[in-house]
Amino acid sequence: MSSSQRPERVVHQDYIARIRYSNALPPPPNPPKLLEIPGTGLAGGQYTSAAYASKLAREQPLNIEADAELGMRIDLVGIPGVFDGDERAISVRPNAQIHPADKQLLKPLSALGKSNASAGAVSFLRRTEYTASSNVQQMVSNTSKDMMRLRNDPKRRKPNNLDKDDPVNIIRNIVKGFDLAYPSDAYKGDDSTSNIRGAAVTDAEVKAWSNPKHPTKPELQLLDSYPVLPDLEALPTSGYYMVAKFISNPLGTDGYDQRLDTAILRPVDDPQMQAEYQRRLAEWDPNSGKPQPLPEYEYDYYVPSEVSAVRGIKRKFDVNDTENDDPELYTDDTPEGRAFKYERLRTYETYNQHGNATDLYNDSVALALHDTEGDVGTTPGAKQRLEKAAYYYPIIQRTAIRPKRKIGRQAVTQTDEERVDEINITVVNFTEEERARALEKQAELDPSLKGGAAIVEAAA
Repeated sequence: MSSSQRPERVVHQDYIARIRYSNALPPPPNPPKLLEIPGTGLAGGQYTSAAYASKLAREQPLNIEADAELGMRIDLVGIPGVFDGDERAISVRPNAQIHPADKQLLKPLSALGKSNASAGAVSFLRRTEYTASSNVQQMVSNTSKDMMRLRNDPKRRKPNNLDKDDPVNIIRNIVKGFDLAYPSDAYKGDDSTSNIRGAAVTDAEVKAWSNPKHPTKPELQLLDSYPVLPDLEALPTSGYYMVAKFISNPLGTDGYDQRLDTAILRPVDDPQMQAEYQRRLAEWDPNSGKPQPLPEYEYDYYVPSEVSAVRGIKRKFDVNDTENDDPELYTDDTPEGRAFKYERLRTYETYNQHGNATDLYNDSVALALHDTEGDVGTTPGAKQRLEKAAYYYPIIQRTAIRPKRKIGRQAVTQTDEERVDEINITVVNFTEEERARALEKQAELDPSLKGGAAIVEAAA
């Protein structure tokens, strides 16, 4: 056999695995105890032996004052069958619901001593120290009297916290806010499918409600407060509002034009866009979690022909104006009577839109602060419609519009024959059918009006 075919030399090496074990125990809760020990010198290494520490432990008396019940006052007198060997009265019932705070006491033996929150997945990077050493240690005495005194201290006593994710507990805390604001309407009966009793209101919460303070700026003082209420009488027949956003000033003026306050967006009926909406509505899955599709429109934008007509238009819609029915407020004569003349400015198209028609609070609400002072004004005979409150108006749709693209001089879909260049506007009250629809939408915000909506609908 040649030298090139010799087997390689085998070198045996020992595998050294460096393992560091973490200490999952918390730091000792009590301060170290200093003992007086005889100074016999360092000969023999007696201070480092385990026998020396055991000897010191035996010599120290136990400073524990234990009563007959070992701190657990359990009175078994009066429980039937306990002294006869029948422990069914003090045993856990088969279908009993365990309180979340007691679940920690029912852990199996195999789960005891295991830390749930580990410092990390890499064990060899852990520091050789107590994992809870960063926590603030309480230096307290180790006597039972001191421990009982601290346990009974109301400032240190932990509240009996229920499961925060429990749906009933969440509802109780929500109802507690309403009970705090309206104590006379608080429900005090037993829980049912229609009424749930709110959580207990503490004295500190009552004091904070009557004396509110800013959480970060306590020097601020509350000047006034408003209850949040829906303005039911201002709701249209649709029951909601929409916000239209323009990419630029529609009139193109340098200053603010008052005609923008009374302008009209008139939807243009386009069969192609309606067919596209019906297709998206048929493809929509109610169980998908996505909101119901909203129809998209093109809008004709109309403004009053004269700036002087704006004041008369606003007076027609002012419920506190006793002369809002005066025909002289109109600016033009038409074959049907007096009216306001509006001129078409241009056509707008929708390029971005979002919202949910089935949820009145999915997007946002408009909020208006209303003070009763100065509500009636100087007009004699005017009535106060609203009380002092912050009134909200549901907004379910936000639409961004832009001027419609044109091919030559003509719009893409709307012809000159279909376009309306001028409209005459008259302000009238709701019909019975429109009033019934408006009352039905009001009942969605105020359930107490459902009976009235049914009566009006039957009368219509």
